[in-house]
Amino acid sequence: MYLIRQFEEVCGEMYTRGQIRGFLHLYIGEEAIAVGAISQLQPHDYIVTHYRDHGHALARGVDPNRTMAELFGRIGGLSKGKGGSMHLFDAEKGVMGGHAIVGGQFPLAAGLALSHQYRKTDGICLVFFGDGSTNQGTYHEVMNLAAVWKLPMLFFLENNLYGMGSRFDRVRAGGEDFYPGAATYGIEHAVVVDGMDVLAVQEATRVAVDSIRAGEGPAFIEAKTFRFQGHSMADPVKYRDSGETAAWQARDPIVTFPRDLLAQELFSEGQLDDIRASVDAEVAAAVKFAEDSPFPPDEELFTDIYA
Repeated sequence: MYLIRQFEEVCGEMYTRGQIRGFLHLYIGEEAIAVGAISQLQPHDYIVTHYRDHGHALARGVDPNRTMAELFGRIGGLSKGKGGSMHLFDAEKGVMGGHAIVGGQFPLAAGLALSHQYRKTDGICLVFFGDGSTNQGTYHEVMNLAAVWKLPMLFFLENNLYGMGSRFDRVRAGGEDFYPGAATYGIEHAVVVDGMDVLAVQEATRVAVDSIRAGEGPAFIEAKTFRFQGHSMADPVKYRDSGETAAWQARDPIVTFPRDLLAQELFSEGQLDDIRASVDAEVAAAVKFAEDSPFPPDEELFTDIYA
């Protein structure tokens, strides 16, 4: 979680310096979800996500150096600098992309889950999405299809309360909870969890994944969380007051989880400091790797494309 936090903080700094261009959507505040959920996957499982994707990639073990280089638009990046912040891919890790089109990841995730089913593996596809995407037709279509075909899919809603600048209750007629709606599609395993508690997320995911691998069809988890930053770096966040943000920051997993570890005497302060120092050095090395990596040459415009 600390790696994701520091990586994102540095990304914000690099954006202001002009090293990262275009859109940049930070995951700050939601780290417990990526770490808790992805920790329960097997190496052959797939992950498909949205454009706030850095945390998922890092939690899956994607190389921070190549990730940072991708954000910088450099040849050393995961996709040779051609994907950028919203399109992080690492097929070897089963990270099948962040996707910039809201709701666009659902059909792709269904196809990946179908591939597991067709090949008779015990693999699953974990698809992350935000509350804003639940208003897209793809959400409803794929939920229905996944239930009909009993696809090995885990639908994971990161409910950070805001779709861009609109709070969910301004655009949703069904109340504050999304997970009960999964029953409409015959998805019986649907739960809500505290998205700021990494262990709670881990346990909820473990139970859901076990049910999917047992052939019980898709499952649904809604995690209540909060993004401490704006929708993107271009967002002045004038649509919510500071009091709401402060209340959620009091539950910051980067603060509360180490505090719990110390209280239970599972870690010493010195051990935590060693972790922080190691991560800080790792992120600094990622920035240097990205800076040292050249921009793609002109001929790269004509590679990695369909003719």
